[in-house]
Amino acid sequence: MQQTKLWINGQWESTSNTYNLTSPYTGDTIAHVAKASVQDVERAIEGAHEAFQTFKKTSAYERAEMLYRVVDIMRERREELANILVQEAAKPLKAALGEIDRTIATYQFSAEEAKRSHGETIPMDAAPGTQDRIGYTKRIPLGVVSAITPFNFPFNLVAHKLGPAFAVGNTVVLKPATQTPLSSIVMAEIFKEAKLPDGCLQIVTGSGGELSDTLVTHKHVKKVTFTGSGKVGLSIKEKVGLRKITLELGSNAALIVEPSTPIEQIIDRAVMGAFNFAGQVCISLQRIYVHESIAKRFTEQFVSATKKLVVGDPANSDTDVSAMIHTDEVARIKSWLDDAVSQGATIACGGEFTERTLSPTVMTNVTQQMRIVCEETFAPIVSIMPYSNLDEAIALVNDSDLGLNAGMYTNVLTDALRAAEEIEAGAVIINDIPTFRADHMPYGGVKNSGYGREGIKYAVEEMTDLKFITMKMSF
Repeated sequence: MQQTKLWINGQWESTSNTYNLTSPYTGDTIAHVAKASVQDVERAIEGAHEAFQTFKKTSAYERAEMLYRVVDIMRERREELANILVQEAAKPLKAALGEIDRTIATYQFSAEEAKRSHGETIPMDAAPGTQDRIGYTKRIPLGVVSAITPFNFPFNLVAHKLGPAFAVGNTVVLKPATQTPLSSIVMAEIFKEAKLPDGCLQIVTGSGGELSDTLVTHKHVKKVTFTGSGKVGLSIKEKVGLRKITLELGSNAALIVEPSTPIEQIIDRAVMGAFNFAGQVCISLQRIYVHESIAKRFTEQFVSATKKLVVGDPANSDTDVSAMIHTDEVARIKSWLDDAVSQGATIACGGEFTERTLSPTVMTNVTQQMRIVCEETFAPIVSIMPYSNLDEAIALVNDSDLGLNAGMYTNVLTDALRAAEEIEAGAVIINDIPTFRADHMPYGGVKNSGYGREGIKYAVEEMTDLKFITMKMSF
C-alpha cells in the first residue's frame, strides 16, 4: 500500500494525518495520502517565496532546458504515468495515454515559451517634449503561484499551471485534487530529476476546504490559478484581493449541426466528445442542436454509435467509458436524470446505473430548463434538440450563464462566420466538436465559465507583470 508524503523544499515530509485514496472503479483503497495542515501550507509558501529570490534570476535558457528534460523523462515513463491515471481516476487506458501525450506537449510548449517572453520598444518621441527618451517594456515573474487543480486531467491541467510558471521564473505551491494526488506526486520526482531547484515546486495534499484560504490569501502568494467548480471559484475570487487570478470553471458545451453537414462523417467524433472520460470534461459535448430536417437521422446514427461504446475496466485497452469519479457523483446525476424524465424527457439509449457507473446516455424531448441541459452535468449524458433556423440555434446556445467552448458544423461559410461572431463563448470551434482543445491555444470562458486565459503564451502573460522602463538620453 502506497503511503504518500508532502513535497516541501525538495524533501518528502510525513504528516500525522492521512486519508484513504480509493479506486473509483473498484472502491478498493490504493493509497494512504498525507493530509497537510495549514502550518504545512504556510511553510510551503514561505519556502517557495525564498526559492523565488534565486530562481527568478535564472536564464531563459536554463529554465527551458529544465522543461525539456521533463519532456524527455515523461516520454520514457509514458506507460507508467498513464497507469497512474487508470488507477486513481478510472480514466480508460487509451484516454490516459492521450492525456500523457498532451501533457508532454504542454511542457514542450512551455520550454519553447521560456525563450519567447519579451517586451516591446515604445516610441517616446510620439508625445510632445519626450524626443530625448527611449522606452521599452519587459515581462517579469510575479513570485509564488498557488495552483489548485481538478481530478479530470490531473497531469495535463497541472502542466498548464506548472509549465508557464516555471518558464518565466515563478515558483509554485500545488494543491492537487483529493482524488488524484498520485499524478502530482510523481511529478515531484520528475522535476527533481530534471534539476528544478529545491523549493520551486511545493506539493501539499489534503482537503481544499481546509487549505484553500491559506493558499489564496497568504501574503507571499502573488497569483492564484484554479480549475474547478463555479461555486468554489467564486469564493476564491472574493478572497484574492489584488492578487492576479485565473479561473477555469467549466461549461455545458453546445454544438450546432446545420443541414449542410455530412452526418456520417461527424457522428463518431461527436460521440467521443460527449462520452470521453465519462463526460467528466469541462468542454464535454452536452447539448447538441440539430436542424429539424436532419434531426431524426442524426439522432438514430448517434444512438447507434453510442451503443457500440464499451463500458468497463479502465485498464482494458478496449474500454471507452469507465466509472465516474465518485459514488456521490453517480447519485447526483441519477437524480438529475430522474428529474428530467419526470418532466417528459426521453432516454434514447443508456440510463443504466451501477453504484459507480452510468452507461453512455442520450436524451431527447428535453427542454432548456432541465438541469441536464442548463447546468454542467459532468457525466456521460448528452441531449439532442431540434431547431428550425440558425438564429434560433444561436439563441439556444447563448441561453446559458455558461460559455467556455461551443461548436458548429456547416458547409456554408457565411453562416459559420456569423455564428462565430454571435455565439457567446470563450472559443467557437467551426466544423469540429466544442471538446476540441489544443494546448497552445487561448483557453478560457465568458459569463460564469471563468476568468482569464490558459494556453501557454496566454498563461505566461497572466503569470507575469509588465514593467515599463524609460531613459532620458541627456541630463
